[in-house]
Amino acid sequence: MHLIRKYFSDLSPEQDRQLSMLHVLYESWNERINLISRKDIDKLEERHILHSLAMAKIIQFRAGTKILDVGTGGGFPGIPLAIMFPESSFLLVDSIGKKIKVVNEIVQAIGLKNVRAMQIRAEEVKDKSDFIVSRAVARMPEFITWVKNKVSSDNNNTLDNGILYLKGGALEEELQSLRRPYAVYELQEYFSEDFFETKKLVYIPLSH
Repeated sequence: MHLIRKYFSDLSPEQDRQLSMLHVLYESWNERINLISRKDIDKLEERHILHSLAMAKIIQFRAGTKILDVGTGGGFPGIPLAIMFPESSFLLVDSIGKKIKVVNEIVQAIGLKNVRAMQIRAEEVKDKSDFIVSRAVARMPEFITWVKNKVSSDNNNTLDNGILYLKGGALEEELQSLRRPYAVYELQEYFSEDFFETKKLVYIPLSH
């Protein structure tokens, strides 16, 4: 937990407890279901938990905010964000049932009350959310077609409703093809570890 506490020093005791439980839980589940690559499981705190929490450096979701995590896999970025924002509600979706099973087990084990998880494709989600979050599950133009009708038009946060997308590498060509406004946040400005040198958070407003 030293990395999380280094960058988020004002965790409540409950947030600290829940985040502290994640490593053992994921390690245990990863032995049964391959959620995270073997080389990454030892770096779970940096490459998955802290990476997910990068969004909390860009936006503080207000109470009542609805967030949809598309292609959540084992629960990233949704579970760390749900711990960080207990007064917001999270719907975590993935098309692979065994991954959603693990998400539900971990949510129950740490006592998260603000998360629902469903085995469903993003296109089939009926509810509208304020923000769609994800970690590089598809090229951005394709991802937008999946979720563009899932965003509420009522803006209540410091950023207008839209997509918050964690991605790495060179994105200029992909983003220019969108022909719509966007912002790119370089995560190395917030975290000093080498892992974050090429990592970015892309924000695309979609509420208008």
